[in-house]
Amino acid sequence: MNINCNGNIIDFTSPKIMGILNVTPNSFYDGGKHNRIDTALLQTEKMISEGATFIDVGGASSKPGVEEVSPDEELKRVLPVIEKISKNFPHIYISIDTYRSNVARQAVDAGAQLVNDISAGNADDNMLKTVGKLGVPYIAMHMQGTPKTMQNKPTYDDVLIAIRSFFSEKIAAAHAAGINDIIVDPGFGFGKTPQHNFALLNHLNTLQIDGVPLLVGVSRKSMIHKTLNIDIQEALNGTTVLHTVALRQGAHLLRVHDVKEAKQAVDLIKALDTSYSINP
Repeated sequence: MNINCNGNIIDFTSPKIMGILNVTPNSFYDGGKHNRIDTALLQTEKMISEGATFIDVGGASSKPGVEEVSPDEELKRVLPVIEKISKNFPHIYISIDTYRSNVARQAVDAGAQLVNDISAGNADDNMLKTVGKLGVPYIAMHMQGTPKTMQNKPTYDDVLIAIRSFFSEKIAAAHAAGINDIIVDPGFGFGKTPQHNFALLNHLNTLQIDGVPLLVGVSRKSMIHKTLNIDIQEALNGTTVLHTVALRQGAHLLRVHDVKEAKQAVDLIKALDTSYSINP
């Protein structure tokens, strides 16, 4: 269970943490906090010190109902940050969160080593081919609809069967495009009701296909704060609870806003799994 990233083998036998770095003014939780280079670098340093293996840089919000940002604006936001992170933290792995092949290509040229695509190639017919040529790992996420429409009454005959079938097709298409290293993401909250989200989390282990690492992104999402009837700022404890469930269900990579707490969950689950019985 590993990927080749920039010539280095990353082993997901021990789960890893991906820290979220939104360089946007309108992301659902931290919009506007890190959209200057200096604040982005400070947040990157903090997440690395807390245990992040990957930093996921995004320049276009994908919260429900959001309007698309232009490709030029997306590039303007992400490229300077990626270049600075690559220069200042050369040992960290940088992911570009985009569904546009041109943004992916320029971001990799600027120092990114992975492409994280919420559309799994559905938004840009050139994405899989571009990533294949770039020779970098690819994260394919499931989403029903688009960010603008995805929460307009999403329906499935069986959400688990639908997403497993989707991943089987996308993994095959990615391999055909020359992509060797793939990670899949069920897309919690992307075209799914809370009931769909909890069903996916409760049966996460059924979504593991052909040894492909499984990413889980539930950090501070509405399935937490709406279920608990709390503010998003209060959703850290709930996030950690769901991270613990995800890890017990076989998650290999957690994409998070709060790295320290996620890493603690990983370390505690690891200690639990390597413990042994002591006779009284």
